[in-house]
Amino acid sequence: MKHEPLVLGIETSCDETGVGIVRGHTLLADAVASSVEEHARFGGVVPEVASRAHLEAMVPTIERACDTAGIALRDVDAIAVTSGPGLAGALLVGVAAAKALALGLGKPIYGVNHLAAHVAVDQLEHGPLPEPCLALLVSGGHSSLLRITDVTVGVDPMGATIDDAAGEAFDKVARLLGLPFPGGPHIDRAARDGDSVAIDFPRGLSSRRDLERHRFDFSFSGLKTAVARWVEARERSGEPVPVNDVAASFQEAVCDVLVRKALDAASSEGIEDLLIGGGVAANSRLRAMAEERASRLGIRVRVPRPGLCTDNGAMVAALGAEMVARGRTPSALDLPADSSLPVTTVLV
Repeated sequence: MKHEPLVLGIETSCDETGVGIVRGHTLLADAVASSVEEHARFGGVVPEVASRAHLEAMVPTIERACDTAGIALRDVDAIAVTSGPGLAGALLVGVAAAKALALGLGKPIYGVNHLAAHVAVDQLEHGPLPEPCLALLVSGGHSSLLRITDVTVGVDPMGATIDDAAGEAFDKVARLLGLPFPGGPHIDRAARDGDSVAIDFPRGLSSRRDLERHRFDFSFSGLKTAVARWVEARERSGEPVPVNDVAASFQEAVCDVLVRKALDAASSEGIEDLLIGGGVAANSRLRAMAEERASRLGIRVRVPRPGLCTDNGAMVAALGAEMVARGRTPSALDLPADSSLPVTTVLV
């Protein structure tokens, strides 16, 4: 019987300290310690605060993951860690912890790309990835369209955001509407009681001229500005701001562009499987719209459950397990933490 690799994954690219343990495609533990409440009063993530929170949470989170999985650290076959992209100081904490474990346990280490890990995590829920597939990754820092042939080596970028990422726009619009940070879940909730066609907000990079140069790229800065001007105009006139309608109309504009461009990219490549990942993939409207429109085109949609969409150690462990299973050469012990690691580099 083939041995399935037991891999511990560490994720510290932003404000979540994630430690996951995976055997093959089976998730054994997914321990997360979030510092989001420490950032909420600032309206966004403060890098230094995040780094200090990772330092404090690292050992307890590793211990919690091992207890949940019912394993000892010596049992693991390999250590995987997010090398980038992300916040430099936060990444350093995770990479240093992973190096210490690898050295102390005498185990191989795999420094992996955060975005590729968001793709690999779906295997824990829906089994092996179709090859090829198209991945739409949407989060606070990234909005990307990727053609995936082999998640351990073959990530081909087709499009990306040229300014604000989708999740960043959710946070900024939430702040405009007086909703808490992080904005995504609160806008999703408010939108359920709003009218998605009440306000005709712009769809970025969707005009004929834009499509010639940026067919698969995203831009949410103009949409964010349009929402701000609309809200300011209401406030100046003394009229109340219909928060639910603004949230629903804004959300509809974001999801419309994301889904339209993703399905266009899949169709252009003849790809029949669309994977959606990243924190914004937890958005209920995005999931419903993608399913509805894709079914008309005969395209299958895969989305991990919401808990696996946000940053977590399970996704890093999943990619690490795939690296081991496919015989990829481990990283050197002097692997870097690279805050601007390109998506084309899956293994550092």
